[in-house]
Amino acid sequence: MTQILYPGATALPALETLWRTSGPVALDSAARDAVEASAHVVAAAAQGDTPVYGINTGFGKLASVRIAPDDTETLQRNLILSHCCGVGDVLEPATTRLMMALKLLSLGRGASGVRWEICTQIEAMLTRGVLPVIPVQGSVGASGDLAPLAHMAAVMIGEGEALYDGRKMPGGEALEKARLTPVVLGAKEGLALINGTQFSTACALAGLFEGWRAAISAVVTSAMSTDAIMGSTAPLNPAIHSLRGHQGQIDVAAAMTKLLDGSAIRNSHLDGDTRVQDPYCIRCQPQVTGAAIDVLRFAGRTLEIEANAVTDNPLVIAATGEILSGGNFHAEPVAFAADQIALALAEIGAISQRRVALMVDPTLSFDLQPFLTPEPGLNSGLMIAEVTTAALMSENKHLANPCSTDSTPTSANQEDHVSMAAHGARRLSKMTANLSVIVGIEAMCAAQGIEHRAPLTTSGPLQSAMACLRAVVPSLREDRYLAPDILAASEAITSGSLAAAAGLEMSL
Repeated sequence: MTQILYPGATALPALETLWRTSGPVALDSAARDAVEASAHVVAAAAQGDTPVYGINTGFGKLASVRIAPDDTETLQRNLILSHCCGVGDVLEPATTRLMMALKLLSLGRGASGVRWEICTQIEAMLTRGVLPVIPVQGSVGASGDLAPLAHMAAVMIGEGEALYDGRKMPGGEALEKARLTPVVLGAKEGLALINGTQFSTACALAGLFEGWRAAISAVVTSAMSTDAIMGSTAPLNPAIHSLRGHQGQIDVAAAMTKLLDGSAIRNSHLDGDTRVQDPYCIRCQPQVTGAAIDVLRFAGRTLEIEANAVTDNPLVIAATGEILSGGNFHAEPVAFAADQIALALAEIGAISQRRVALMVDPTLSFDLQPFLTPEPGLNSGLMIAEVTTAALMSENKHLANPCSTDSTPTSANQEDHVSMAAHGARRLSKMTANLSVIVGIEAMCAAQGIEHRAPLTTSGPLQSAMACLRAVVPSLREDRYLAPDILAASEAITSGSLAAAAGLEMSL
């Protein structure tokens, strides 16, 4: 089924579906009139005598150079080829698709001055599986994500490199195999394609979607850990959280309460519990992960707006015939959102890691077996799995340092303040991978701890979560090669299967 994109009105769930699936994509046909109206304004300006940036002039510091109408096509083609300066690893296919769809949404607003043919070329490439090879380094998130988007546009005109049918090949060859014809760019069209924040936004959205799954999974594992150490549920009382008022905190406390409801382990120590207060990593889970969830939701709203925004330059106001130069390509909102997501991911991992450390430490774990192994000494159990979580937690702390506060002048000081949104957003992929491992190892530790409480059992939802985990990670009775278990546990986090098994649903 074709996924329809509605310019100005495509919400986060639709964007996540697009990122996680690979079906056909098309703009709402109602967008065509506005797109073509702006293209007519640009066509008239290209033939006129008045200099209009990017239409009959050079670019950046060369904006004062006039370009003859006969050189329009050459100007736009040269722009694309000269900006294909990306280096480094290749953007993963799912995020490449999302980037292309975001460009469609932007062009579909009818303020970029491109012909409808440009939109249909992107649609056809998405539908037929022609994905440009996008090097991930080279954008500073200022005058748009110039280099990454140029690599996308290059394939549209039959240049560059593309993935097709599982193979990398020249862009022109990929179009030919997909029975597509390269487009010839008209006035402003090359500029409209490479100006914009679609690379940064796509990477930030991917980090948001992966981070949300890890956050929700961490709510499940925190409930498991609470039962594993026979922790108190008194700090989950809704009166506590309503008095503070933060929605994320309220939601996490309510979710944990529901997850732990009916636990025989918990019921066994409701009366006569001598432990007055648990460590913060148990007692303050709603406050910490709840705050992170609020941050993720706020960043999500920013990115949803940006996904539907027009972020190239100049912008065409077809109703008045104006062509206005501005700075919507500056990715500061995306840079801030990426930094916020990074902080949230780091903190979710930090408190999860402390719960892992709590459970494996025989001096802190409230009568659990040392390192969660039935025969400590002969076996090391989950000793080094905890060290792995510490390593990844520390790495995420370093990665969470802000990128948006950095800037450097580029383009002969014409672009003298930049957002650094591109690498701010790219780093989220590494952070979410690290976080999924941390939370996955917490699930492994908590499951071992809960099993130690037998014949007492945990709640129904948490039993289901444990069954999901145990389907891929058996109980640890004696030391074994653990790397595959850690990978399987982390995949239960990234896939969302652990949270789904527990029946936990929280909306972004």
